Amino acid sequence: MRLEIGKIFINDIQFADVTKIENGVLFVNKEEMISAIWEDEHIASVNLDIARPGESVRITPVKDVIEPRVKVEGKGGIFPGVLSKVDTVGEGRTHVLKGMAVVTTGKIVGFQEGIIDMTGLGAEYTPFSKTVNLVLIAEPKEGVKQHDHEKSVRFLGFKAAKYLGELAKEIEVDEVVNYETKPLLEQIAEYPELPKVGYVYMLQTQGLLHDTYVYGVDAKQIVPTLLYPTEIMDGAIVSGNCVSACDKNPTYVHLNNGVIEELYAQHGKSINFLGVIITNENVYLADKERSSNWTSKLCKYLGLDAVIVSQEGFGNPDTDLIMNCKKIETEGVKTVIVTDEYAGRDGASQSLADADAKADAVVTGGNANEYVVLPKLDKVIGHIEFVNIIAGGNENSLREDGSIEVEIQTITGATNETGFGYLSAKTF
Repeated sequence: MRLEIGKIFINDIQFADVTKIENGVLFVNKEEMISAIWEDEHIASVNLDIARPGESVRITPVKDVIEPRVKVEGKGGIFPGVLSKVDTVGEGRTHVLKGMAVVTTGKIVGFQEGIIDMTGLGAEYTPFSKTVNLVLIAEPKEGVKQHDHEKSVRFLGFKAAKYLGELAKEIEVDEVVNYETKPLLEQIAEYPELPKVGYVYMLQTQGLLHDTYVYGVDAKQIVPTLLYPTEIMDGAIVSGNCVSACDKNPTYVHLNNGVIEELYAQHGKSINFLGVIITNENVYLADKERSSNWTSKLCKYLGLDAVIVSQEGFGNPDTDLIMNCKKIETEGVKTVIVTDEYAGRDGASQSLADADAKADAVVTGGNANEYVVLPKLDKVIGHIEFVNIIAGGNENSLREDGSIEVEIQTITGATNETGFGYLSAKTF
């Protein structure tokens, strides 16, 4: 598949009478946009706000972050099986609003949501302090069940991103980047002298607000399978997670997976990037065995020389990570795992819940237990009181002076395992 990504750089967002993009500025008619995306019986109110890099603004609790995109040419639409028909995506042309994001917040859905600070120490730990953010504040009606609340906020975020993405359909882009993965035998033959490399993409699927969706299907229900990397860029995988903010892959990160980006950057130079194997992270041992067996089988079937495995979540999924690593290595495929660590606040504890001698090539995203003090900021979008109960916080996290003492696992994207800049060709 060949996909052209047309980038339209957004430098600012402003509220206006007309929704449009002009000279790098996204103008939004707040009332019209809310009316277009809000038709949910579980949501009592919807509002929009803007958070810009460098502003003294804190967003919390953060549910999801989504980048607006639109299909211009090729089959299907953005978020297939969710908002668009279940066509196979990943080819043709897609336009993207770069430099901005839709961030969803409101009353807390799950106890492991996060914080985005647009300035100060917290801003150094999240990539979303560098994007201009249109913040969607969705407040639930009284008595709404958690799973209904989560779904409502999730879909509002997708609808908002699609609504804004449609603005990019007819706009002249600032930059075009091409990505291509050919059918397997053709791809192997193109660079026979280069090592054949794949990517095992572990998706959070533990249930109870720990869900990821593939073409609209809860990934708990899948067995490991193959995807073209470009399918992921078109929204084939979306987040439904409320896991620890530093551990979950927001939808934005699925769309901009840093491992995929860097593998493509080395494709045809130091490696032959053959594609992505997606797998899930299960609760029961038999399911873990099944998925890791299939993952290693697919690695061998593709004839891979090396593979990168990234993990989403921690604790229980560490077992899935090590099972995948151990079994893939046993098949003779060199394996590198990408994970964050939970090594205690002093860094002295065992950093993963599982281990094996074959896991001897590790890229770390850092220690999520590290303690930080976030300064008081002038404006909060959302509900500041929840920082005391989200994962990484405690009953004394919110201080009287307005500062917050928390572990960095509370910061959205802080140590995200499929983020940006982790890998290089030297890995192999």
